[in-house]
Amino acid sequence: MNPTPLAGSTAIVTGAGRGIGAACVLALADAGADIALVARSTDELEAVAAQVRALGRQAWVCPCDITDAAQVREVVNSLERVDVLVNNAGTDKPTPFLDVTPELLEELLAVNVKGTFYMSQEVARRTIAANGSASIVNMSSQLGLVGSGYETAYCAAKFGVEGLTKSMAVELGPKGIRVNGVAPTVVETPRTAVALANESLRQMIIGKIPLGRLATPEDVAAAVVFLASPAAGMITGITVPVDGGWTAQ
Repeated sequence: MNPTPLAGSTAIVTGAGRGIGAACVLALADAGADIALVARSTDELEAVAAQVRALGRQAWVCPCDITDAAQVREVVNSLERVDVLVNNAGTDKPTPFLDVTPELLEELLAVNVKGTFYMSQEVARRTIAANGSASIVNMSSQLGLVGSGYETAYCAAKFGVEGLTKSMAVELGPKGIRVNGVAPTVVETPRTAVALANESLRQMIIGKIPLGRLATPEDVAAAVVFLASPAAGMITGITVPVDGGWTAQ
């Protein structure tokens, strides 16, 4: 098996400064890719970029608000090539349905759906103009596959990502662009650490996962690298649940 299936390629990863995004960056770099790291926090991006360079890959720090189409266009056009796009940036604020405000709904839709849409659109435009090929991997969620109380806004956004993934795959496949998704269960990251410190909540979640453990960022990154690589060359329009069997029940 080729240990560096992405050698010579350039990947964009959004939400690259921490957690799942940082794990995706390092896994893609380990597979041979040079990385453009996108997020709003430059300090976090610089720290991850240093690790990429330590692996012998190039790393570009690209501060960007992905909900701003003009900023997205500027980032994509600043790169010499784009072979892989990982739309990892996302946000969630669990809230009872009746308490979801227009502002909260807009925030979740903007980051999870609009940001994914804008970034994918610019990469697709560039790929088609160059008569090239690309792989796009969208970060969905198990809550893009099943519903959950207190997560109506987030589910709406991630179900939107699911529809976007399938529709893009159908339309862009003839243009040489594959589009797939990854749907993680609850992942142990700095973002989830506070909630998971509640042992009863932690055990309740683990009890819903047949494999009996939470996911790690590296679990998710491994699926992303596979879908981005030539090994998945005949795969498009699907979502891989990295959920330990949660959604199989």
